[in-house]
This record gives sequence, C-alpha cells and structure tokens, in this order.
Amino acid sequence: MLTLSQLINGIQIGSIYALVALGYSLVYGIVRLLNFAHGEIIMVGSYFVFYLISRAGLSPFIAVPLTIVFCALLGVVIEKLAYKPLRGAARISLLITAIGISLLLQNLVQLIFTPNPRMFKNLFPGQLSIGEFDISVVTIVTIAVSVVMMVLLTLLVHKTRMGKSMRAVSEDTEAAQLMGININTTISFTFAIGSALAAVAAVLYCSSYSQINPMMGSMLGLKAFVAAVLGGIGSIPGAVLGGFVIGIVESFTKAYISSTLADAIVFGILIVVLLIKPAGILGKNTHEKV
Repeated sequence: MLTLSQLINGIQIGSIYALVALGYSLVYGIVRLLNFAHGEIIMVGSYFVFYLISRAGLSPFIAVPLTIVFCALLGVVIEKLAYKPLRGAARISLLITAIGISLLLQNLVQLIFTPNPRMFKNLFPGQLSIGEFDISVVTIVTIAVSVVMMVLLTLLVHKTRMGKSMRAVSEDTEAAQLMGININTTISFTFAIGSALAAVAAVLYCSSYSQINPMMGSMLGLKAFVAAVLGGIGSIPGAVLGGFVIGIVESFTKAYISSTLADAIVFGILIVVLLIKPAGILGKNTHEKV
C-alpha cells in the first residue's frame, strides 16, 4: 500500500515537472534557448493567482484563467524585450540574459511582497476512498489536468497551422521564413504557450503544497530542466517521460532512502544522462558546425 501511495505521489509531482519541462522543450526546440527564467514565471503566476483569490476575492474559476493569460503575456513580453534583440548573438549571451531575468523577477517579487512565505489555499480540497486506499482530490485533478494539457499541446503542434509553423521554424528558421512563415509571431506564440503551461503548473503545485515564496521557482524549474534533459530536450514526449521519471524517483527516494538526499539523486541523474546519453532518452543526436 505504501509503494502504491508513493507511486501516485511521484506521478502527481511528475505531472507538474512534465508541464514545466514542456515549456523548456518548446522554447529550446524553436530558438535553442535554455530559458532559465521559466521557473520564475511559475513563481510570479503563483503570487498573481494568490492575490486574485485571497486579496481581490475572485472565484478560482475567474482567477485561474486570468493567471494563465497573465503568464502568457509575461512570457511574450520577456521574449520581446530580453531575447529578441539578442536573437543573432552568441548563445552564451542568451543564457546569461535568461539568468539575469530570473534574478530580476526573484528580487522584484521579494521587494514588492517581501521574502516571507504565504499560505496558499488548496483549490481542490477533499479525499476520495477507493477500498482501503485514500487519494486526495488535488492529486486526481493534478494528474488529470496535466494529461489533458499534454494531449492538447501534442494536437496543437501536430494538427494546427501554427503547430506546423513551429515545427518548420524548429527544423530550419531561414527556410521557414522563405516559405512565408512569420518567425517573430511563431516564436512569441511558443513563449506564450510555454508560459501558459507554467501558469497551470503553478496553480497545481500551490494547491498541492499550500505555500508560496519568491524562491520557489528556482528548484522547481531546475528539476523540470533535469526532466527535459533526461527525456530529450526539444522533444515533447521526452519532456513528459522525463517529468514522470524524475517525480517517481524523487518520491521513492524520500520514502525509502532519505528526504535530504532526494535533490542530490535527481541532479545525479542529470550527470549520468549527460555522461551516457547526452541527447536524452528520446532525444536525437545533432551535429553542429562551429
């Protein structure tokens, strides 16, 4: 029974990692950028939905969609102001800029809201009993919503006109532009979708763990990055697979080994993957001229 419980817990947190990893993979697949500010978008989204519900008194049915729209717009603004001017620059410049945006958002939120943690109300209270096994409603909602989001994203990428544009830009930016695809619109749309997924992950994560603070996005973002690398960064199925694997490994480590070693083992997995199969489980090896 304990093993089943830990497996479900692992799938729950793995679902959140998968949603965040999808944002990393989408952006990397299009512009080859490791957007390390992605975790801070989750943090900002958490504070936004918190104040809409706790301070403005809005219903979660209104606050959550507003948070998704806000985070999507925030992602587009960051792309336009910080990344677009450096699109032709060396990748190290983009990486440093992403880290700078991450630190800026962290310190800005600390300045506005103070570093003190805030308690977040569980939007999905209650438990369901299945025989002798109890499972929380928030766990069921987290897994179900994550699966639906992943399916919708897959349909978007493979069945829509914009999805075809995204795949074309990912394959060859210059050829896509010659074929009449608007590169700027496609990239902005990608950032919007990735940030919207981060907003969904923020709501699910806060409902599960009931606390927010300005530093919460750092570790969550890093673990999701490990999940993306494990599955194959740039691969949508890889991000999903990596998220579930990392979540389950973390859950079983906390239950059977040590909760203090959980993060070390997760990042140890990153080192092993980079040594053995740098492209990830479902990633493709690419050769680049320098």
